[in-house]
Amino acid sequence: MVRLEWTCEKPFNYSGKYYNVENGFSQVKPLQKGGVYTFVGGGSDAAVEVAGKHADTFALWGESYAQVRDVTARVRVAAARHGRPTPRFSLSVRPILADTEEKAWAKAEHILERATTLQDQTGYRRPNHATDGAKRLLALADQGTRIDKRLWTEIAKLTGANSNTTALVGTPEQVAEVFADYYDLGVSHFLIRGFDPLVDAIDYGRELIPLTRKLIAARDEQRGIAAE
Repeated sequence: MVRLEWTCEKPFNYSGKYYNVENGFSQVKPLQKGGVYTFVGGGSDAAVEVAGKHADTFALWGESYAQVRDVTARVRVAAARHGRPTPRFSLSVRPILADTEEKAWAKAEHILERATTLQDQTGYRRPNHATDGAKRLLALADQGTRIDKRLWTEIAKLTGANSNTTALVGTPEQVAEVFADYYDLGVSHFLIRGFDPLVDAIDYGRELIPLTRKLIAARDEQRGIAAE
C-alpha cells in the first residue's frame, strides 16, 4: 500500500489483511523512482519474511561471523521465495580505535568503566523486553567478551543489547580487516558510530574508512584475477 502511495499517478484502491484504502493518492512523491529505499532489520522469522518480500537492504547489528552467515542465508531464502533479488546487507557497529592494539583495548575498558559508573549513578536499567536482535547479541555476550578476531560484547551485556552496542576494537588496520571479512560474507554497507562522536568521526574519516575501501578494493581485484 505504501509503495502504491509513492508510485501511483492516479487514485487507487487497496484491500489487505490490515488496511483497506479507497481512492488513495499522494501528490507528494519521492524523488527516487520506485519509492523510498527501504531498510529492514530484525532476527525473528516474521522480520526475515518481511525483509525477503520488501527490503532493499537488510540491517544487522555487529554480530559474529557465524550469526551473519545464518541471518543472511535466511534472508536470501526468503527473498528467493518471493521471486526477488537478494537485498543488500548492512552492519552497524562501534569501532574503538587506537594506534596500537593494547591501547585500543585499554580504551575499551575505560569506556566500560564510564558506562558502568553512569548506569550506577542514574540507577537506570533498560526494561527487560529484548527484541530478537538483542537476544542474539546477549547470546553472543554469553559466549565471551571477545568474539572472532576483535568483536567486543561488554557494552551490549551491560545495557541489555537494546541498540547498537557491540564494538570492534583494534588499530584502524585491524578493524578494516574485520570489515573486509564481513564484506566477504556479503555485507556491503557499514553503519558506524563511536562512543566519543566527534573524535571518533574524525578518526574514522582519516584512517578507518580509507583503509577499509582500499582493502575491499584489493579483495575485489583478487576475485577478478581468480575468476579469469
